[in-house]
Amino acid sequence: METVDSTKHLAQLRGLMKENQVDIYIVPSEDSHQSEYIAPCDARREFISGFSGSAGCAVITLEKASLATDGRYFNQAQKQLDGNWELLKQGLQDVPTWQEWAAEQSEGGKTVGVDPTVITAPDARKLMEKIKKKGGGDLIGVKDNLIDLVWGKERPPRPNEKVKVLSKDFAGKSFDDKLEDLRKELDKKKSPGFIISMLDEIAWLFNLRGNDIPYNPVFFSYALVTPTTATLYVNSSKLSSEVHSHLGDTVAVRPYEKIFEDSKVLSASHSSGESGKGATSSKSASKKFLISTKASWALGLELGGEEKVDEVRSPIGDAKAIKNEIELEGMRQCHIRDGAALIEYFAWLEEELVSRKSELDEVEAADKLEHIRSKHQHFVGLSFDTISSTGANAAVIHYKPEKGNCSVIDPEEVYLCDSGAQYLDGTTDTTRTLHFGEPTTMERKAYTLVLKGNIALDKAVFPKGTSGFALDTLARQFLWEEGLDYRHGTGHGVGSYLNVHEGPIGIGTRIQYSEVSLSAGNVLSDEPGYYEDGNFGIRIENMIMAKEAKTNHKFGDKPYLSFEHVTVVPMCRKLIDEDFLTDLEKEWLNEYHKEVWEKTSHFFKNDSRTLDWLRRETQPF
Repeated sequence: METVDSTKHLAQLRGLMKENQVDIYIVPSEDSHQSEYIAPCDARREFISGFSGSAGCAVITLEKASLATDGRYFNQAQKQLDGNWELLKQGLQDVPTWQEWAAEQSEGGKTVGVDPTVITAPDARKLMEKIKKKGGGDLIGVKDNLIDLVWGKERPPRPNEKVKVLSKDFAGKSFDDKLEDLRKELDKKKSPGFIISMLDEIAWLFNLRGNDIPYNPVFFSYALVTPTTATLYVNSSKLSSEVHSHLGDTVAVRPYEKIFEDSKVLSASHSSGESGKGATSSKSASKKFLISTKASWALGLELGGEEKVDEVRSPIGDAKAIKNEIELEGMRQCHIRDGAALIEYFAWLEEELVSRKSELDEVEAADKLEHIRSKHQHFVGLSFDTISSTGANAAVIHYKPEKGNCSVIDPEEVYLCDSGAQYLDGTTDTTRTLHFGEPTTMERKAYTLVLKGNIALDKAVFPKGTSGFALDTLARQFLWEEGLDYRHGTGHGVGSYLNVHEGPIGIGTRIQYSEVSLSAGNVLSDEPGYYEDGNFGIRIENMIMAKEAKTNHKFGDKPYLSFEHVTVVPMCRKLIDEDFLTDLEKEWLNEYHKEVWEKTSHFFKNDSRTLDWLRRETQPF
């Protein structure tokens, strides 16, 4: 990771800000659909700042610039930002949020501008409040994105990849049934319609997948569902005859960019009771349209603003997070194949580094892992950039090795590999930390404390209605006892052949994780860690699925939930300090390794190297 010179681009941006009478300009990370991972053409914050992490917001004034990001990216941001930028380390004491910093800069009636398609309506309102409290001027929506104007002809084109049908054999439920369920939600709220803007929600709802955003099988689109109609806004050139046949007469198709024009018409016709495209029945004529709290400020404004829309947590997001039985079984099966790929990779890597004394850099190793994965059934591609990190690089939580600018893997240092894949039957995300030499006492202690937290969450039993916010301490408790911690969440939701990070659920200290309780069918990661800047990093990540637990009692007539892990990759024996483990933890570990052997060893009948490695790593403690 190299420092990027942002001087020229900032000067051009400030010139445009003056032309548009804007004193402060906001550049969020997200695209018009609030995607966490974005297409290259939407990487505006990276273009202007040089910081390439997936989370953060840039705020530029006519004299200063700041970049706000969370603890996963502190190290990376410090390396990539040049002297033009102030780094706002979010979550640290006395460090302002980007909204607070922007509001402070607006004192004296200064105008703040933002592209209204890349900020949500709730975020825009909160920002307005902070600006006004500080004596700032207005928050205005700037029609033309100023970063795009600076970028000019060098900006990558918008992807136009083909859309594919996902068979019901993998989806587990027809899109007609999903539409029927959504319309029941509309009926409950007496709403005339729901305008859908999140790309993974649209892909899930219509049982379609795309390739417009790297690693995320989604496609640029919007959708409108009313009690009687369904419209998909997508460029028709992306749709094959198979997709048209799949959608049939049930779903109308309109050009992608027509969503704003149609939203305005829809709102006007609803207000006047007219009939027409997307017109709704008189039964729901007095009610508001639904949009997600993640929908853009621009979309809400076209629909008539707060008076005409209800911003809600998306019912599609809630439904998507609870996997059906076909999806759950797909998760089990794809993790077995994925586990086999990781086992083969780690056995190969150890032989190359230790026996053959090969010199491999982090990218070469990651490429080998992708090649091994690609041999397995239903493989589509990776689910994110592989974090292949040696030594001090492992302490950079979301490290991304780049060819020509990465390290050679040192067998005498910790090696952390966080990777995942997209399969037709599910999405994987696994982290293992290994050592091919002699780990230090602190490395073994840290690893074992992290392992204890991973096991504690895996073994949790809790009443229905419990949130991931409440469970977070289970994974941190052993680190806390030693005065240690980590600056990232403990778990995120995972899609089914969809986004590897999926809301609304998660396990961590984010306030939104307290708003949604966990349900049977949720799939999440279990990934505590520990990082020593400049030295090493530890993370252990399994996928876990919430299920109903069998308990002797049911206090308050509530069902209880527990977890089923689906990741099957051994823990690193060299890094485990048995003195820190209880008998029950050793029992869990032995049972886990027995399961890993039973589910994966048959892949290696003709591969003695991998079989010998797996046998050694799964021996009981």
